[in-house]
Amino acid sequence: MSRVSSKSFIHPMALVEEGAVIGPDSVIGPFCRVGPEVEIGSGVELLSHSVITGKTKVGDFTKIFSMAVIGGDTQSIFHGFVGTELVIGKKCVIREGVTINRGTIEHGGKTIIGDNNFILANSHVAHDCILGDGIVISNNVMLAGHVVVEDGVVFGGGSAVHQFVRIGRHAFIGGLSAVSYDVVPYAILNGNPGNLRGINVVGMKRAGLSKNTISRIRSAYKKIFQCSGSIYENAEIVRRENSNCPEVLNIVSFIFAERIRPLSMTKR
Repeated sequence: MSRVSSKSFIHPMALVEEGAVIGPDSVIGPFCRVGPEVEIGSGVELLSHSVITGKTKVGDFTKIFSMAVIGGDTQSIFHGFVGTELVIGKKCVIREGVTINRGTIEHGGKTIIGDNNFILANSHVAHDCILGDGIVISNNVMLAGHVVVEDGVVFGGGSAVHQFVRIGRHAFIGGLSAVSYDVVPYAILNGNPGNLRGINVVGMKRAGLSKNTISRIRSAYKKIFQCSGSIYENAEIVRRENSNCPEVLNIVSFIFAERIRPLSMTKR
């Protein structure tokens, strides 16, 4: 039996299947479909013709626009998806035509979207992706399976990300870029193939980083990627010089972390 709050509104032309949970103050528009395993939080709005299916949880005050299909089966032909999940955080905006797939059995079974994310029209988030908070995904962006995106990343329109890529916090991905390799925090990546093009000063200012911190990140970036020698040797020097700067240490930790994809580099 469905659990629908008396404080929610469901349009008479919407289909809410038995078993669905609808929180208070939520609005389900006409011709929407909500599947039997879906849990919708408080203050959620589904605009007409949106589909929420599978074992999907939608956080409070998230708004999903028309023609979005959220929680569908993975598009992978190699992995199982029965019983897998999609979890969407609070205060997200998911625009027209967006598709977000659930996880796969073989890789943890869960796709996770954090809080306060903007996923714009006709974008795709594939199985097993993990997105942090405050991310902007512009129109027609494609994230392949298993991609990890840290907080505050911005994607330009039409960019595409290879499976298993990890993108560090407050990075910026230029429009129409092809992201084949991991992107360090605070960097700008642009082009096809994508290369590092400097640091994301605008994004860091918006995130409230101080001028001194931004200056230290710029210096660290130059020493690691633009000086002669191994980037790992350079990163170790930067680590010793910036032991009191968490943001720089975040870059260094990212470089030394285990990874499936290589690191993106500057164009030489």
